[in-house]
Amino acid sequence: MTMQLNHYTSKFTKQRFPIVLISDNVSHAANLGSLFRTADAFGVEHLILGGSPVELGRKFTKTSRATEQSVSFEQLETLSEKIHELKTQNYTLIALEITDKSIPISELKLEKNSKIAFVIGDENHGVSDSVLEECDAVVHIEMYGQNSSMNVVQATSIALYEFTKILSINNSF
Repeated sequence: MTMQLNHYTSKFTKQRFPIVLISDNVSHAANLGSLFRTADAFGVEHLILGGSPVELGRKFTKTSRATEQSVSFEQLETLSEKIHELKTQNYTLIALEITDKSIPISELKLEKNSKIAFVIGDENHGVSDSVLEECDAVVHIEMYGQNSSMNVVQATSIALYEFTKILSINNSF
């Protein structure tokens, strides 16, 4: 008989990856709560909420499931200084966006011991042009249906899965 495991009985190895997740104006409370859960699930080292300060209220709390207590985070109105700081610390700045120069995430090549600053964008307008200009790479998720986009948290989860898979192979943590 198969027994379903829960977070108390699962055997997952806890680890942190050198990934800073940067939210460029994501503002819906449920998406923000889900970003915290996703950041926790994928061992993200730090989460930056960029843009106008957002109230982390009831909808946020319901979807975050208390992960804001275990995920390191900060809120910043502007991202430019933080992006420059991360670049001086040898983070590779990667945006998740569909552009005329973006590549499929499956084609992304990362160096051994890479540190990633991963930028996701606003629910309606994506990553801002000023932030895209700062990026070392822009990746997209190949989609095969009629729609050309998906929910920001779903897309973030797919990308973080790909990044942690690559980092697990390339690096020794």
